[in-house]
Amino acid sequence: MEKQPHPSKDIISSDGDTLSGRIIVLGITGSVAAVRSPDIARLLMRHGAEVFSVMSKAAIQIINPELLFWATGNKPVTKLTGAIEHVALCGNVENKADLLLIAPSTANTIGKITCGIDDTPVTTCATTAIGEGIPVLIVPAMHESMYKHPVVLKNIERCKSYGIHIMLPRMEEGKAKIPETGEIYDCIVQILLKKRIFKEKKILINAGRTVEYIDPVRVLTNNSTGKMGMAVAEKAVQMGGDVTVVYGKGTARRPSGCRIIDVETAVQMNEAIMKELKKKKYDLVILSAAIADFRPKEKSNEKISTHTHSELTLTLVPNPKILDTVKKVSPGSFIVAFRALYHLAQVELIDNAYTRMLKADADLIAVNDVSKADTGFESDTNELFVVNRKKEVKQIPLASKQEVAARLLEIVAEEMGIIKDPS
Repeated sequence: MEKQPHPSKDIISSDGDTLSGRIIVLGITGSVAAVRSPDIARLLMRHGAEVFSVMSKAAIQIINPELLFWATGNKPVTKLTGAIEHVALCGNVENKADLLLIAPSTANTIGKITCGIDDTPVTTCATTAIGEGIPVLIVPAMHESMYKHPVVLKNIERCKSYGIHIMLPRMEEGKAKIPETGEIYDCIVQILLKKRIFKEKKILINAGRTVEYIDPVRVLTNNSTGKMGMAVAEKAVQMGGDVTVVYGKGTARRPSGCRIIDVETAVQMNEAIMKELKKKKYDLVILSAAIADFRPKEKSNEKISTHTHSELTLTLVPNPKILDTVKKVSPGSFIVAFRALYHLAQVELIDNAYTRMLKADADLIAVNDVSKADTGFESDTNELFVVNRKKEVKQIPLASKQEVAARLLEIVAEEMGIIKDPS
């Protein structure tokens, strides 16, 4: 009977294939943050990675190796044997690791790595990986007082001088805690992603929805979550871009590696974007936010009581059309507009989007039909039709918003002449 793969591996690539084909060795040391390691492994797997765990003796006292076996589907290395596990994983072999991630890393482990001391499976893998030229990412976790020790700080700087990547911890409750799991994933992708097509390009993105206040507690708004815009921002960072996001309201995860300017209303979003465009030269501007077309002419300074108002009449006035202004303020920027339409045939969808793009003097427009359940505002998937000024149309089929964002940015890069159209 043929041996079946470990059942836990059925999650590989379930959330995307960004790390598909990548081998990541997860080193775990004796910090209480080791309880986070299985979650880190599982997230990397969901994005396509094969994960092998390596544990120090101190880590085993905190978390059972069987849990890592369950999490990854691979037996963890807890001691080095005649199988020379450190070489098999991080040495000069055919299927060596693409990256060694040490999360969490204690101050003790960092000190040993800087001195080339190999007395645990983790530090031995680190020495082997560094010598082999495999990227190493260390995620420190310790008491805040330990992190502030001048020798620990010096050791971190020495690690950086060896080309080792260090993620800065979060300082909470007197402890240097490891970053959120999603942030660790973002950092790994940035290290491994070779396709840096937007390197040294400055990119401005707006995302999320605006809110227009009727009174201090009531607003006019829409159902946008900001997921599409933030997915574009995340992928733009991974592709090497210097990304700034003007973000309204939304529920999307905030990607690391970009600057985020928070706003609420359409007027605030307009002011923030115009300020950025006048302050800095942006190579690319992507306008994906769902901005309210109208706002109340007057806002009540007090909560409107339903006990004193049997009905309420609002007078609405137009909000500034950001898309129509961007090219005038920043003529050198490549402008990508987004357009959400409702229940139109494909020909009508494209014609409408093309007309809007020309009116705004944009360079490209991405349009979708939000009447469909799987491409609407609150879905995790999307489908786009991307139209250029020649009215050439490229369809991005239904996929996760992360995958759609990656394909959209490839099309943008083709239109900007950064890369050649593979077709």
